[in-house]
Amino acid sequence: MPKYIDLSTPVRTGHFRWAVDRRLAKSHDAGAGQATWAGWNVHAFTHMDSPRHVDPKGFTTDAITLDMTVGAGAVVDVSDVPADAPIEVERLAAAGAHLRRGDFALIRTRWDERASLDSPDFWLKAPWMTAEGSVWLHSRGIKAVGFDFPQDHCIRNFLTGEPRPPLAEHVTHFHLLARGVIMFEYLCNMGALTQARNQVVGLPIRLPDSDGAPARVIAIEQAA
Repeated sequence: MPKYIDLSTPVRTGHFRWAVDRRLAKSHDAGAGQATWAGWNVHAFTHMDSPRHVDPKGFTTDAITLDMTVGAGAVVDVSDVPADAPIEVERLAAAGAHLRRGDFALIRTRWDERASLDSPDFWLKAPWMTAEGSVWLHSRGIKAVGFDFPQDHCIRNFLTGEPRPPLAEHVTHFHLLARGVIMFEYLCNMGALTQARNQVVGLPIRLPDSDGAPARVIAIEQAA
C-alpha cells in the first residue's frame, strides 16, 4: 500500500508574522447553517510562488499546469546542517546526487523539528541556501522545489526591521523562481519521509493571475 505524507503547514490564527482573518460568516445558532470566512496573505504558511512574485514580467499562476507541480520527487537531505549556517553547494551536491531532470526537489533540513514556525527562532536561527547552491539546483533541471525552512538568509530581515535587500540576495527566488522553477515554501513533516525518491503532489488553489497561492503538498511513497 502507498504511504501518504502530508507536508503542509496548517493555517492558524494568532501567528505573530502572518495575520489570518477567520470568522463565521453564518452560524447554526442563527439557523443558517455554518460557513467560515477566511483571508490571509497568499505567501503565508505552505504556499506556492509563481515567477510573477519576483519578476514583473514573470508568468502568473494561470500558466502553472498540474504537470509542473506534480510528479517524481527527490529528497535532498541536508538535515545535518547546523542552525544559523549556510547550506554550502558541496553539501547540497552530495545530498542531491540522485536528482534527475524534471524532478520536484524537496530540500529537507527538518528545521520544523528544531524550532516552531510560531517562534522567532524559526526565522532568526535557521540554516539558509547559498547562491552557489541555488545555481547548482537550477543546473540539475528541476521543475519545482520545496523547502522546510526560511531558505533565504534575508527573510529574517522581515523580523529584524532591516531594510529590504535587493532581489539577488533572495537567492532561491533569484536563481530558481525567477528562472521558472516553481517554488513551494514552509513545508513541514519531511522527517516522516523514509525514501530518497517518491511522488510529490503540490496543489495550489486555483487563484488566477496571481503571484502565488496557498497550497496542499503531499508525498507518496511506495511500499518497499
